[in-house]
Amino acid sequence: MAWQPAETRYDRMKYNRLGKSGLKLPAISLGLWHNFGGDTRHELKREICRTAFDLGITHFDLANNYGPPPGSAESAFGEILRTDFAGLRDEMVISSKAGYEMWKGPYGEWGGRKYMIASCDQSLKRTGLDYFDIFYSHRFDPETPLEETMLTLDHIVRSGRALYVGISSYNSKRTREAYKILKELKTPFVIHQPSYSMINRWIEEDGLVDTLEDLGLGSIVFSPLAQGMLTSKYLGGLPEGSRATQDKSLNKDFLNDKNVENIRALNRIAEKRGQTLAQMALAWVLRGGRITSALIGASKPSQVVDCVAAIETPEFTKAELDEIDKYAREADINLWAASAERKGPARKKKS
Repeated sequence: MAWQPAETRYDRMKYNRLGKSGLKLPAISLGLWHNFGGDTRHELKREICRTAFDLGITHFDLANNYGPPPGSAESAFGEILRTDFAGLRDEMVISSKAGYEMWKGPYGEWGGRKYMIASCDQSLKRTGLDYFDIFYSHRFDPETPLEETMLTLDHIVRSGRALYVGISSYNSKRTREAYKILKELKTPFVIHQPSYSMINRWIEEDGLVDTLEDLGLGSIVFSPLAQGMLTSKYLGGLPEGSRATQDKSLNKDFLNDKNVENIRALNRIAEKRGQTLAQMALAWVLRGGRITSALIGASKPSQVVDCVAAIETPEFTKAELDEIDKYAREADINLWAASAERKGPARKKKS
């Protein structure tokens, strides 16, 4: 019997307005960074996406380089759109990005107009979509004028390739500069996608959270579970097939004795709250309503179910937040700076 979406899919999920825009995102969104490449069987990808949609996850986040190999996640999701999700496009928010290397030569990455438009067109072709709901500049390019990158995002909207635009991993200063350009162009710039978790708080230290509120922009954080570190997966060591053993964005050196000890302490706090560690980590980034949505990744449907339960957890007490701070800051890891997603030659200029 063919799969049919659950009739109750919108009853449980919370939907938050994206800044001052007219768009809402689910509190939990599904990122297709890992586990949607050629190394994962397609039936499992379908099961994960169907489970997510049944639970009210309407936002699916992609990028041109997601895989492996690069592009394969978009192709796989495009196939799911044609089969399982046929007729449901208007109930979904689908995003993609350009910024990391996709092909050889001087026009295959970063923030230049030629690369970004070509990459957007390739992403649309792989997914089979007419447009993306959100299209991002995936990273700041220190050698291309910011005006060029932002004008390109504006063109992508005006040409019908996307409805809204966003940026990812830009610091507070660059975010304000991008906002000023796009505001003058009247481009629907609505979202920033930074990394953020209990043990990776660069957006607080940089002032980015305050900047987004000041500008009226929404936010969707990636790696709220610190690439799986803030789950039960690594509490007992390095399981075979995990990201840390496959060099998939998580450096196994982060899982040293001190960090694991602190993460175990965080797990004990979660248990006292009647939660899994993953649920507590997601509830923590969403606390206070300053973050619009948290992006999760999943290698099996049960992980999606576990994560969605985070929206129904109790509010944090001050004592709990203080205790979390104690252990989380001792295990502080700047995954944004050290992430394997950012491998490759760095440009000399700095932001």
